[in-house]
Amino acid sequence: MTKTIYIAGLGLIGGSIAMGIKRDHPDYKILGYNRSEESRKVALERGIVDRATGDFVAFAPLADVIILSVPIKQTIDFIKDLAGMELKDNVIITDAGSTKTEIVRAAETYLADKNIQFVGSHPMAGSHKSGAIAADVNLFENAYYIFTPSTLTGEVTISELEDLLSGLHAKFIQIDAEEHDRVTSQISHFPHILASSLMEQAGDYAKEHEMTNRFAAGGFRDMTRIAESEPGMWTAILLSNSRAVLERIEDFKSRLDSVAQLISQKDEDAIWNFFEHGRKTRQAMEIHKKAGVDSFYDLFVDVPDEEDVVLRILELLRGTSLVNIKINEENREDIHGILQLTFKNAKDLERAQAVISEKTDYSVTIA
Repeated sequence: MTKTIYIAGLGLIGGSIAMGIKRDHPDYKILGYNRSEESRKVALERGIVDRATGDFVAFAPLADVIILSVPIKQTIDFIKDLAGMELKDNVIITDAGSTKTEIVRAAETYLADKNIQFVGSHPMAGSHKSGAIAADVNLFENAYYIFTPSTLTGEVTISELEDLLSGLHAKFIQIDAEEHDRVTSQISHFPHILASSLMEQAGDYAKEHEMTNRFAAGGFRDMTRIAESEPGMWTAILLSNSRAVLERIEDFKSRLDSVAQLISQKDEDAIWNFFEHGRKTRQAMEIHKKAGVDSFYDLFVDVPDEEDVVLRILELLRGTSLVNIKINEENREDIHGILQLTFKNAKDLERAQAVISEKTDYSVTIA
C-alpha cells in the first residue's frame, strides 16, 4: 500500500532519510518541510522529496508517518503544534534528535489524548557537511539507528518504521530514552566538551608558547577534531541532557585528580597500570568492531615521503567512494608515513586493499 511520508527538516539527516526511504519504497510519496527556500529548492531538484513547503502545518494532516528532523527545541515545538491538528488516525510520529528524554516526555504529555503512535529515534550518523545538498543515501549504512519507545508506542510501531527505513541499511536497536541519554552523555556529549576545552587550553597556552600551534598534530589533532562541530547544535544537546553531562564532568574531575596524585607521588607502577588499563579497555570496546557508532572502514597504507605518492594511490581508487583521507605523521622521523583511507562499506575497503596491494609494494593494513 502506498504511504505518504512527511519529513520536517530537509538537511543532511532529513534529506538522507528521505533518500533511503525512496530507495526501498519508490512508490511512497514523500513530502518535506524546510524553513529555508533554498533547501526546499535543492530537495525538489535532487528528487529527495515530491513536494515541499515552508509551512509546517500544511502537509501534516496528509501523512501516514511524520519524521521530525529539526533541532531539539523545534522538535518539541512541532510536537505541541501536532497536538492541535487533525491528523490521520494512528499516524506514526518520530524524530531524529540527539537526546531523547525531553522529546519523549513532550510527546507523552502533548499527544497523549490523540490516536497516534510515537517513538523517539536517533540515527547515529553525521558529516561535517550540512543542508539538502549534502544528503547521502548511504549516510546511515551500518550505523546504529536507535529507537526509544514511549507509552505511545504500539506493538507494531517500531517494526513498521524498520520496514519504512529499510533502505537506509542501518542497524536498528531499541533502548530506554533515559538510558540513551546517559550513554550518549559519556561517549558523545562529554567528549565534545573535552575537545573544546583542550582547544581553549591550547589556544591560551600558545599565546606564550607559540610552537604549540606548530606541533599540534597526531594524537592532539585526533582528540580535538570534533571541536569544529556546529556550536548551536551542541549547545542544545548539552542543555537538554544537562544532568547526565554534569555527572560525567564531575566523574572526570575526580579521575584527573587521581592521576595528578600518582604523578605527584612518582608512582611509576600505578601510572603504568593507568595507561595499560586504558589501552585494554579501548581494545575491548566496539570501537574495534564494524557496525560501531561511526561504522567506517579504515585502510592504512605505509607510504614513502615521495612526490605524488598520494595522488598515485587515489588514481588507483578512481570510482571508489572515499569517506575521508588522512596522513598520520605522528611527528615521526622515519621515512614512511601512514596514509589512512576511510570507506563507508566493506566492499569498497576490500577492493581498495586488493588494488593497492597488487599495483604497489606498499604495506597495506585493515584496521
